[in-house]
Amino acid sequence: MGRQLKQPFNEKKIFTERIIVSIIVVGVVFILLLSRYFYLQVIQHQKYTEQAEQNKIKLSRIDPTRGLIYDRNGKLLAENITTYRLLVTPEKVSDINQKLLEIRSIISISDEEIDKINEQLRYNPVFKPLTIKTKLSEQQVAEFAVQKHQFSGFEIEPYLNRKYLHPIEFSHLLGYVGKINQNEYEQQDQNIYSNDDYFGKTGIEKYYENQLHGTPGQLITEINAQGKQLSQKIQTPPINGTHLNLTIDVYLQKASYEAFGDETGAAIAVNPNNGEILAMVSKPGYDTNQFIYGISQSNYDELATSIEKPLFDRSIKGGYEPGSTIKPYIALAGLYHQLITPEYTMFSNGYYQLPKQKRRYHDWKQGGHGHVDLINSLAESVNVFFYDLAVKLGIDNIHTFLDPFNFGRVTGIDISGEKQGILPSRQWKKANRDMVWFPGETVITGIGQGYFVITPVQMAQALTILASKGQVNPLHLVQRNIPSKSLPFEIQTPHWEVVHQGMTSVINATNGTARSIKSNDYLIAGKSGTSQVYGKSEEDIYKKNDELPKHLRNHALFIAFAPVEEPEIAVVVVAEHGASGTKAAAPIAKKIIDSYMTSRTLKTEVSTAAIRPMDNQSLNQAETNDE
Repeated sequence: MGRQLKQPFNEKKIFTERIIVSIIVVGVVFILLLSRYFYLQVIQHQKYTEQAEQNKIKLSRIDPTRGLIYDRNGKLLAENITTYRLLVTPEKVSDINQKLLEIRSIISISDEEIDKINEQLRYNPVFKPLTIKTKLSEQQVAEFAVQKHQFSGFEIEPYLNRKYLHPIEFSHLLGYVGKINQNEYEQQDQNIYSNDDYFGKTGIEKYYENQLHGTPGQLITEINAQGKQLSQKIQTPPINGTHLNLTIDVYLQKASYEAFGDETGAAIAVNPNNGEILAMVSKPGYDTNQFIYGISQSNYDELATSIEKPLFDRSIKGGYEPGSTIKPYIALAGLYHQLITPEYTMFSNGYYQLPKQKRRYHDWKQGGHGHVDLINSLAESVNVFFYDLAVKLGIDNIHTFLDPFNFGRVTGIDISGEKQGILPSRQWKKANRDMVWFPGETVITGIGQGYFVITPVQMAQALTILASKGQVNPLHLVQRNIPSKSLPFEIQTPHWEVVHQGMTSVINATNGTARSIKSNDYLIAGKSGTSQVYGKSEEDIYKKNDELPKHLRNHALFIAFAPVEEPEIAVVVVAEHGASGTKAAAPIAKKIIDSYMTSRTLKTEVSTAAIRPMDNQSLNQAETNDE
């Protein structure tokens, strides 16, 4: 076997080549590592710095406190109370539905609520906490705290929520807040609203949502690798919602609601000198507090299907024929167009006929009223007088004259949901019925029937203009200065006065239709009316309406203002199916005015006592009490 000779040169060459290759490989790897290091430390420095900060800093929202609502005298109407809610962060829970079933042993969660939670999970980001139960009791909070270790991703937090101090009497006026729905959330600024926020649903709460809600702040929480909280600081403080001071008097509001007794309907009391609403009720009301946390389906169905329609706001949505409450305005139109004078008289024989027509338009009093002037025609509500005057005016003049009083259009009052009503005209009928106007329709327009439809709030606006002799003061519910304006045409002072005198005679004259509510303490001017629910046949025309079944009776209306010399309060009342304005609506209006006048007297006495100088004995007594 031959011996292999060493080749030092070749071996050295191979070794050198390997060294070079190794150096190249190490160099390439080093360059790659250096490049990567440069990329991470220099190019991506900002990105990874922010990520690192996010690993140790948690940003969370600070909810603003919703603005409070007060009455005109500083009485609290809507406050915020501390309560507790259960939250879940979806990304921290592997099986939410299973955990929801398990947590039922501590906190009751219905199948209906679980369905709502699953619906919300569809659009809730997995990293954002979702509210799954509100209004937790202290016992539920305590039991959860004991078993919290079993429910990773769930937590309980305190928060402020709405509470209404007079929920039924103010149900339609204030409205209520509820959990924001998906449609509402998408329409709002999502830097301000979260998807589990509370949102104004109706009434003042809805109309003034932007002012009441406020702007959220931001909280920075520093945590360590184990998730332990190290420190907290407010990065951006929240801006709380604005408080609202209403024009409403809580005492008068409650008195107005109670004045209805068993009747249903609406009432509005307003200061005719500035348009401030003093009371605005729709009866029946409902408990708005049960809507805040989510009303059950059964309770909602009970309200929604009730024959009395408690969810319906009659004050701004109810549509009624004005009936004879329109007569003072028709009288003013006749005076303005010089078709009648304050001294004008006519003979009422119980019915009115258009020339060459057989149809009779009946008065409410069989046989008529005999010779009547303007004042007596208002005091006794003589239909024939106003049938004749309406025909003399014509529908075009009637429409043009009544339009600035705000009939047939929204008042613009600061509450959501107001309906428009109808002020009939040739153009309106052509556009909405595609029919021509007939002369007989002008006749019944003169007593507020036919196509004529008003809402209580529209009648309240018109009444303020009538009571203030032509000053237009826009109705409003939140205290603020709103400039008044005048009617676009000038009505002579004697014409205002004769109409006021006629309305005063309605209550204070021996032949007045509402003389039963006369006050010995102050003068009230008013006018009753009935809004037909169904048309009567010729033979039934004089049958008493209150003998019919309740649901077939006419709606009863009454408008009034007092004191006549310098009006401070104007009241509109609609008593649904009350049959007679003088029997059903007028007593309600009287109670409201009495409540106002009593309250005013008490305030005056208190104010006078507060500034009355004390004698020596009183001063001594004051010093004794002070000790």
